[in-house]
Amino acid sequence: MDFSLAVDQFLSFLRFERSLAVNTLESYSFDLARYALFMDEEQGIDEADAVSRDAVRAFLNHLAQHQLKPSTQARMLSAVRMFHRFLLREKLCSLDPTEDLELPKRRRALPVFLNLTEMLDLLNAPDRSTPLGLRDAAMLETLYATGIRVSELIGIALSDLRLDSGLLRVFGKGSKGRVVPLGQSASKVLSHYLEVGRPSLDKGKSDALFLNLRGTGLSRQGIWKLVKRYALAAGIQKELSPHKLRHSFATHLLEYGADLRSVQEMLGHADIGTTQIYTHVSRERLRGVVKSAHPRAGRKPG
Repeated sequence: MDFSLAVDQFLSFLRFERSLAVNTLESYSFDLARYALFMDEEQGIDEADAVSRDAVRAFLNHLAQHQLKPSTQARMLSAVRMFHRFLLREKLCSLDPTEDLELPKRRRALPVFLNLTEMLDLLNAPDRSTPLGLRDAAMLETLYATGIRVSELIGIALSDLRLDSGLLRVFGKGSKGRVVPLGQSASKVLSHYLEVGRPSLDKGKSDALFLNLRGTGLSRQGIWKLVKRYALAAGIQKELSPHKLRHSFATHLLEYGADLRSVQEMLGHADIGTTQIYTHVSRERLRGVVKSAHPRAGRKPG
């Protein structure tokens, strides 16, 4: 089967059968386009069922020679492996050339997060006397109170908010919905934003919870810029992004006694292994505290 046709069928399967998010589909499309180009130009292979194990190994060597990070290599091999398994399952080829191939060793970096003082400084940075400042305060409070992704934040409609019960409905990857608690502080700021801030921005164009000056929903890039701006205003030295607020949410929950399963559910992780990275963060932080404070753990005497 022609390579491009095989890739198109695989992407259609992911889109309609697996209901993967647009960003994930774009990632698969990019990785497989690079894979198909390599097979065509370097291996002389233009049909997906003609790929051999040696050809896949050559592709992995090609990635390593271009000094791609192990995490990137692992992601691309994962896409290639899923692609060939799909072809085999659909009987579009007779073998899987990726079978038994090992993923590149991947060292998972610990996520960056804000400590509690930094987090409070960030939340207090917006000027809550203006409609935009009140919106931004509500937005930051919501991100920290719920740990939701930016894509989930911009997708929140007014009907998803249940302030009377302190709950928020969000739709995550693959359009999977979940309900997360807001907490008292976020609920209070959101209520004030809905009463005072949002009506000043509403032009009847959108039912999105968070609106811009044009009366339409905020963009991912717009939220990213706002978080960076308020981090600078709060004097935070760390490189900050909206996703790091999600890291902060999860880390603080575990540090204050939440169980891993509850954090997994609130983050919307399908695999608890993804959530476990935050237990490593907590352990590393405790080691740092002990090392700096305990007289027999390496602290220099004052």
